[in-house]
Amino acid sequence: MDVSPLVWLVTLGLAVTLLVVDVVVVGRRPHVPSTAECLRYLGLYVGLAVVFGLGVWATSGGQYAGEYYAGWLTEYSLSVDNLFVFLLIMAKFGVPRPLQQSALLVGIILALVFRGIFIALGAAAISNFSWVFYLFGAFLIWTAIKVGREGELEDDEFHPPLVLRWLQRVLPSTPDWHGVNLTVREGGKRLVTPMLLVLVALGATDLLFAFDSIPAIFGLTSEPYLILMANIFALMGLRQLYFLLGELLTRLVYLNVGLAVLLGFIGVKLLLNALHENELPFINGGEPVGWAPQLSIGVSLGMIVVTLALTTVFSLAKVRRDDRRAARAAVQSVQGP
Repeated sequence: MDVSPLVWLVTLGLAVTLLVVDVVVVGRRPHVPSTAECLRYLGLYVGLAVVFGLGVWATSGGQYAGEYYAGWLTEYSLSVDNLFVFLLIMAKFGVPRPLQQSALLVGIILALVFRGIFIALGAAAISNFSWVFYLFGAFLIWTAIKVGREGELEDDEFHPPLVLRWLQRVLPSTPDWHGVNLTVREGGKRLVTPMLLVLVALGATDLLFAFDSIPAIFGLTSEPYLILMANIFALMGLRQLYFLLGELLTRLVYLNVGLAVLLGFIGVKLLLNALHENELPFINGGEPVGWAPQLSIGVSLGMIVVTLALTTVFSLAKVRRDDRRAARAAVQSVQGP
C-alpha cells in the first residue's frame, strides 16, 4: 500500500484536530455527558471510521479495506475490555463523576501515544526480522490462554501497578479531590491529589494493553498506516462509550472468552505467516514451509464479526437467565415455603 507523506499528514492532522477539540471541550467544562451527547459523538466517530474504510476501498482496493476493518474491530473490542479496567480504577479511587471524563480523556491520549510507539517499533522489527512473527504469535496464544482463564471482573480485582504503589509510598498526598489539579499546597506542603494517582494507574493500564493490541493487529495487516488509523478510530469515542454503557459493560460476561478466541485465532494466523516466510535455519532448513496455509483477510474478518456477535448474544442471554433466576428466588423468599 503506497501512502504518500501528504496523506499521512492530512489524516493525522484531522485526527489530532478532533482530539484537540475533545480536549478543549472537556477542559473547559468537566461534566457527566448526557445520553444524547454520548450518542452524537459516538455516532460521529464510528461513522468516520466506516467512511475511512470506504475511502481505503476506493483508493487501494478491497484487500486493504478488509484489513483495516478487521484491525479496527479487533482493536475496538480490546479497547472495550480496557474500559472494564477503567471502571475498576474509577471505583477504587472514588473518582467523582464530573471528573471521570477528564481522567478518561488523558487515559485515551496516553493509549494513543503508547500504541504509536509500539506500532513504530513493531513495523521496524517486522521489516528487518521476519521471525518476529513467531514471537508475536506465541505471545498472543499465551495471552489468549491467560484471558480465557479470567472470570468476570469484580471491584476488588484491581491490583495497583508497582509504579503506583511506589508513588503512594514516596509522595505525600491528600485524600481530597481538587478538581483536575494534580497537586495542591496544604499547610505549606505540596501534596499530590488523587487525580494524579488515577492518571498513573490509567497510564500503566494503557501500557499493558498496548502489549496485547499491537501484536494482534500486526496479525491482520502489516501496513503501519492502516494499523495506526485503526487504533486511532478504535480509541475515539471510548469516553462517550464509557458513560453511555456504564454498568452495562459488566453485562458482557463472556467478553473474556470472545477476546481469548480472537487473540488465539490471530496468534495461530501469525505462526502460519511465520512458517510461510520462514528464515530460521533450525526450521525446515531455513526454507519457507510450503504446507503452511494462508488465511485470507475475508476469513479473518468473518471470524472477528462472528465471534463478537456470538459473545454479545450469549452474554446478554446469560444475564437475562440470571436475572430471571434472581427474581424467582426473591419471590420465593417472600412467599416462604
